Amino acid sequence: MANHMQFGFQDASSPIMEELVEFHDHALMTALAICSLVLYLLTMMLTEKLSSSTVDAQEIELVWTILPAIVLIMLALPSLQILYMMDEINEPDLTLKAIGHQWYWTYEYTDFKDLTFDSYMTPTADLPLGHFRLLEVDHRVVVPMESLVRVIVTADDVLHSWAVPSLGVKTDAIPGRLNQTSFTATRPGVFYGQCSEICGANHSFMPIVVESAPLANFESWSSLLSS
Repeated sequence: MANHMQFGFQDASSPIMEELVEFHDHALMTALAICSLVLYLLTMMLTEKLSSSTVDAQEIELVWTILPAIVLIMLALPSLQILYMMDEINEPDLTLKAIGHQWYWTYEYTDFKDLTFDSYMTPTADLPLGHFRLLEVDHRVVVPMESLVRVIVTADDVLHSWAVPSLGVKTDAIPGRLNQTSFTATRPGVFYGQCSEICGANHSFMPIVVESAPLANFESWSSLLSS
């Protein structure tokens, strides 16, 4: 859960989010190296005396052509790897369908019979002690931990976006179209997200709560809800 003094990402709770945080740090270190080099060169130009002795133009052109190419390769290769990892969905253990409405979510567990519910934001007046205002819902999404969950995302009216930062998930919900993503929760816990596409007056009141639980707890919850 993020806090008001936080400068970085939320703690990663899925392998994809761990890769995204690592790539973010890698890109920042590359940018820091470039900025340091440019600052050093500017300082040298401003403080050193001008000299007429210059390096051969071909050597300079060779250096400033090869170095940017190497930097781009260093950024492109891990980025493409993460993109393929996010797009690859092989034999999911559970399929969840999320349907965006103005302004709530409907969830369908397609592997179960008649396991469907709507998820509305909990009003502040009804909020239990210790829960987060504008982020808690009346019905949480419960998934088994350490299991590959496929999420099929669509919308019923306007554009929405199903996003849970700590799981590394953000997928647009488009009317008439099915988008899919996946995640694997590596630890038990409660993960919060929100609709990340401006969808109308109550866009700020479409929270998403995903609860990761051991498989036995998930089976008990699903049997209780579907009965």
